[in-house]
Amino acid sequence: MATPSKFSSKPNPNQIFPPPMLESYIEQLQEMQPDPTDNEPGNDGAYYSDDCNNILQSYVFLDPDLNSVCESTPVLLHVSFNQDYRYFAIGTDRGFRVYECDPFREVLRREFERNGGVGTVEMHFWFGTLALVGGGETPLYPLNKVMIWEALRNSCIGDIPFRSEVRGVRLLSNRIVVVLEHKIFVYNLKDLKMLRQIETIANPKGLCAVSEVAGSFVLVCPALQKGRVRVEYNGSKRAKVISAHESGIACFTLSRDGNLVATASTKGTLVRIFNTHDGTLLQEVRRGADRAEIYSLAFSLTAQWLAVSSNKGTVHVFKVGSDSSNCPPDRNLDAATSSSSLSFVKGVLPQYFNSDRSVAQFRFPEGVQCIVGFGNRENKILILGMDGSFYLCKFDQLTGGEMTQLDYHNFLQP
Repeated sequence: MATPSKFSSKPNPNQIFPPPMLESYIEQLQEMQPDPTDNEPGNDGAYYSDDCNNILQSYVFLDPDLNSVCESTPVLLHVSFNQDYRYFAIGTDRGFRVYECDPFREVLRREFERNGGVGTVEMHFWFGTLALVGGGETPLYPLNKVMIWEALRNSCIGDIPFRSEVRGVRLLSNRIVVVLEHKIFVYNLKDLKMLRQIETIANPKGLCAVSEVAGSFVLVCPALQKGRVRVEYNGSKRAKVISAHESGIACFTLSRDGNLVATASTKGTLVRIFNTHDGTLLQEVRRGADRAEIYSLAFSLTAQWLAVSSNKGTVHVFKVGSDSSNCPPDRNLDAATSSSSLSFVKGVLPQYFNSDRSVAQFRFPEGVQCIVGFGNRENKILILGMDGSFYLCKFDQLTGGEMTQLDYHNFLQP
């Protein structure tokens, strides 16, 4: 059995050193860390402290090239992409891992000898800083506490406790958003000071989407009424509430610039795209005629495409901004902004864009829960399944049709 250590002395062939563009970010992280002697908790118990390391002293850290804690396949509890789909993270009943998507490779693994369940793993753009929440039958951390883990220290540097279970976490450059079943809290990442709290309708899935461009951020969460979403800009108390669906909200996502929000209801037949600034309905796309559970939605980085996954075993890709006459005519588009993802609406009549049918499709085993993202090119699709499957596919932007599978891996294999 490996002995506890901060880093293995054995060379790790999979170790990745940060590229030059991230060196300044690492330096910033190091400068951000408070004086370790200042351990006075504030803000209802949220604080940075070297004392958080004590919870890890009895566990064994394993690098990717070391023997696994157990030869059997771990139980997958969580999977998520980082903000630009370059990496994805998983939480298992033994710890957590981070992978690079294209080319596919494991870049970080931390597994524990016992009681190592991690139910939430969220990345701070890359894997330098992670937000962790316990999960599974033997959780590593309490289910009502968010732990801030730093790769440079290979340890936990802070925590935020709550009275109820944490349902989700989102990270921005200087904010951390924590989702509970009926509330959302926004904290300053530097000192974990609470900045904002928002009440929501019951939100057991932890639905929340954030976007950040040039220092400004957009937050979308369920509103207090069924079928509605709330949009906030830069933490302002003024918010826009959008009536998205008559039934409950199953899923939503933001474009990278925060100008568009795509929503799906619990019926799972239609996906609607709204202008976040004024709530205008811009487009409706139809996944299918029969009911389905929508697992995930994702805009491409330029917001020209929208990917949708569901329990029907198909990933659909829709063109954002395609011409159609099926958009409801009573919606006013005059307030559409000239920002990047909305520039195509200039000078076009209200009944301007809707795509009833998807441009491209990819089939995977029906019933396997999966999330989707976009690769390093607009026509590349990333699919992560809760069965451990990783797919990299591409589609023809002109002719569409069935996607071509470029790569496949099972990331749960030892």
